[in-house]
Amino acid sequence: MWHLAAVIGPVDLPGGVAGYSTVAGRNRTGPATIKAPQWARKDYPMPQNTPGAPLPGPLPEWFPRGMALLRDPALNKGSAFSERERDMLGLCGLLPPHVSTQEEQVERVLGNFRRIDSPLERYIMLQALQDRNEALFYRVIMENPDETMPVIYTPTVGLACQQYGHIYRSPRGLYVSAADRGRVSTVLRNWPYRDASIIVVTDGERILGLGDLGASGMGIPIGKLALYTSCAGVHPRRCLPVMFDVGTNNESLLEDPLYLGLRQRRLTGTEYDELMEEFLEATQEVFPGIAVQFEDFANHNAFRLLQTYRDRIPCFNDDIQGTAAVTVSGILSALRVSGGALRDQTFLFLGAGEAARGIADLLTAAMVDEGLDEVSARQRCWMVDSRGLVVRSRIALAEHKRAYAHEHPAVDSFPEAVEILRPTAIIGVGAVANAFTREVIETMSRLNERPIVFALSNPTSKSECTAEQAYAWSGGKALFASGSPFDPVEIDGQRFVPRQGNNSYIFPGVGLGAVSVQASRITDGMFMAAARALADSVEAADLEQGSLFPSLYRVREVSLQIAVAVARIAFAEDLAGIPEPADLEAMMREQMYDPAYTSYVG
Repeated sequence: MWHLAAVIGPVDLPGGVAGYSTVAGRNRTGPATIKAPQWARKDYPMPQNTPGAPLPGPLPEWFPRGMALLRDPALNKGSAFSERERDMLGLCGLLPPHVSTQEEQVERVLGNFRRIDSPLERYIMLQALQDRNEALFYRVIMENPDETMPVIYTPTVGLACQQYGHIYRSPRGLYVSAADRGRVSTVLRNWPYRDASIIVVTDGERILGLGDLGASGMGIPIGKLALYTSCAGVHPRRCLPVMFDVGTNNESLLEDPLYLGLRQRRLTGTEYDELMEEFLEATQEVFPGIAVQFEDFANHNAFRLLQTYRDRIPCFNDDIQGTAAVTVSGILSALRVSGGALRDQTFLFLGAGEAARGIADLLTAAMVDEGLDEVSARQRCWMVDSRGLVVRSRIALAEHKRAYAHEHPAVDSFPEAVEILRPTAIIGVGAVANAFTREVIETMSRLNERPIVFALSNPTSKSECTAEQAYAWSGGKALFASGSPFDPVEIDGQRFVPRQGNNSYIFPGVGLGAVSVQASRITDGMFMAAARALADSVEAADLEQGSLFPSLYRVREVSLQIAVAVARIAFAEDLAGIPEPADLEAMMREQMYDPAYTSYVG
């Protein structure tokens, strides 16, 4: 991804010069084996912090020239280098004569993108663009989110992870493996950017609804962090994707000659925990205060890791807390249409894993805010898993299900549970494709004037139903959201525009808010604030067309408002590491990355 000889400069002696961070004015220090890029240091700004303006001159000796510059994605502008830049930076003859604008380059990229039919080939194309011209990559994503975000993330990223070893092109992110025990901090110091502020880490055991993909799950942290930049303007230098490779139990991967991860069974128990402890301690040693987002861990690790570390470091689990916030936001938007109060709803989940538990917990907290006691609020949330309705009398009930295991006779099937419990909302998070059958949707429509139907499993192949099915089977009554994108639907002359209940509405803003004020912890209160801020951003025109979330074209502004709401909670809970600024929103806005080209010469 980076050509270190051209960008980083000389190698330090052991215990060499510390890198510096520009995050919210705080200097982070720590020993480094390799020097960070000059713009990551205290005395030299990142180029994209001043879009369109020339860098402070004269250019330092370390600044790359010629082919080295063209091969550095953080600095490369391709055919957009000016004639003066070409003269002074050794680029004459290395580029076609015409000096392109960034707009012309975007047009060229989109033309090629739209000529490709295969989603996977589109993914490969955009990854190649990111590897050669970072600013242009983000410009394309930000200006065309409806076309590109489903490619760089769900649903296409699932297929990309399944094929990761076969489509691998160039290194991106860090791999921390079981072979690194005892030297994890050294591995982290190999990352060239000392101002990293957010880590997204996965162990690959439960990638989307696809199961154990081992080290091939690296596509998830890479995609998530691309959304941090695209949706919330977190600078790419502050984003660190990590694959925590402890092996895989997927036989097909272990037998695949092109698989890139450790060829061993997964570590479990004490060995797993000790390596995770070493990794998380090292993150705070090498990048003090860095936020850690846990992503796509299996249930048996997800809950306990969050409980173990949430009060020790700034961290969160997006599958538990991010999914919860976006779902609660969608419910609040739906209730603006149906007219009901949250405390009067009954929620039935298909699935009883980390997503279901996280959503149920946040719904419970929201209902408590509306005046219900916690016991009564929990009793409005029910779950169905592979064994039927989760009830208190069940033998060998998993710990994370106990809070929502109520006194009730056993019920074997989801359709039967819908008929008996009469929910106002059904929420699919169990990756059981086509589980919201015509019978289920018609029953919901008979029981409710405006049934809430959230088919949140992804990728698309795991969706509980399509948007067209939900609207058609309900006669246009359903208030629908999904985990994967669906095209607009027309029913009896009415046009519905379903929108994804995607975590990309939540986690980028939460991350921006937390790191901008150096929050020492990331709390449930922050996710509640994020959910309400997202719901507040949905306009009447959105609701009129069936959209329970704002357009992706507004996602940066929405993320900014979420970041402000999160930061205010950090100050209110005394978790912020900086004094509260007079204009919090202006401070946040100033930090947001703009992928405009920088002029390298005056």
